[in-house]
Amino acid sequence: MTVCSVIMSLLLLGVTPERPLPAEACTPSELTRSAHEAVDAGLAWLAAHQAADGSFGGRSHYGPHVAITALAGLAMLSDGQMPDRGQYAHVIDGCVQFVLDNCDEDGLISAEASHGPMYGHGFATLFLAEVYGTIGDERVGPALRRAVRLIVETQNEEGGWRYHPTPNDADLSVTVCQVMALRAARNVGVYVPKTTIARSIQYIKDSQNSEGGFRYMLNSGGSAFARSAAAVAALQYAGIYRGSEIRRGIDYVHKFVPGRSDSVGHFFYGHYYAVQAMFLAGGEDWQRWWPAVRDDLTGRQLDDGSWDGQAGDEYGTSMALIVLQLPKRLLPIFQK
Repeated sequence: MTVCSVIMSLLLLGVTPERPLPAEACTPSELTRSAHEAVDAGLAWLAAHQAADGSFGGRSHYGPHVAITALAGLAMLSDGQMPDRGQYAHVIDGCVQFVLDNCDEDGLISAEASHGPMYGHGFATLFLAEVYGTIGDERVGPALRRAVRLIVETQNEEGGWRYHPTPNDADLSVTVCQVMALRAARNVGVYVPKTTIARSIQYIKDSQNSEGGFRYMLNSGGSAFARSAAAVAALQYAGIYRGSEIRRGIDYVHKFVPGRSDSVGHFFYGHYYAVQAMFLAGGEDWQRWWPAVRDDLTGRQLDDGSWDGQAGDEYGTSMALIVLQLPKRLLPIFQK
């Protein structure tokens, strides 16, 4: 059991720990009884719907997909499960094997069904980095290094990335996926040039609008919740935790706090990034955001333990589980 699970079990039995909770542990006010039960049901549902080849996404219109598989693996890792131990070790190991089975020699991670493969590549690279950092699996190291090299080599002149691994143009959403992957890779000792990070930071900053939100491409459009939350999180993962860009971005995202604004596009994608941004911001931002998204998600869970997202129930369930388990503070990528 994880630290958080042990603490929750004690509290549900009416036992108060004799010593103060460690700073990195979730508190009872963060992971409530209903959230704890929702996570358990969601993990069980997800484990029961993994395909024989280790993939997830087959129930969606995408088919088996490296991004959805990676997100399912991250949901399991968020509970303290590992590829070599834990109740759902076999699920994570299957996710790892599917991702590795879809690694090309040039570094691209993409299943046949993928559309716009750099999205999937970013999430899959993030997952491999988290696995590598957890158990040092030597199956993973070479593929991870090739995947990072591909990201570095396909950054465009603006500092961003686009759907395909060619440095032609860029958009904010794909760029954020690559920044998170690079941060996770650097955390486990994979070399990432400082210039790559610096150029990506500038691209994200250049995408911010005057009211604090972020546009999709440098030459297009207004702000929106999901990409603005993603942009703030990406800046934080690039090492920028303070400053006007962060403050204005967080203030913009707060306009969409669950319960105040229920009609947001890309709901799970947006909240996946928003909860990370608020967690890293800490203080009142986290205290205000977390109970709202926690209670909103537990209320959206279906009777069978799943959540239905824009890209299907495996995607929605994985995203919801990652969000709900962030207070466990177990994934290295969620640390400053």
